[in-house]
Amino acid sequence: MKINVIYFGMIAEAIGKNAETLQINSIQPSVDDLTTFFIQQYPVLKNKSFKIAVNQQMATNNTVINENDEIALLPPFAGG
Repeated sequence: MKINVIYFGMIAEAIGKNAETLQINSIQPSVDDLTTFFIQQYPVLKNKSFKIAVNQQMATNNTVINENDEIALLPPFAGG
């Protein structure tokens, strides 16, 4: 399954890229599965806090990922 990933802020800085297309060897993984995948791919993320959005919507751990979804890794942010 192919997914498009965008990295923001300190996440992009930590892994050294802003975006990539990934091939995931899983049929309909969940956000929880993706979190594990990203930490395995980029061990520096193990000590980082981040949220995942799917198609520009904040996702829960059990949100299912589909082919060609846009995944965003978002660092913590503060509002005012």
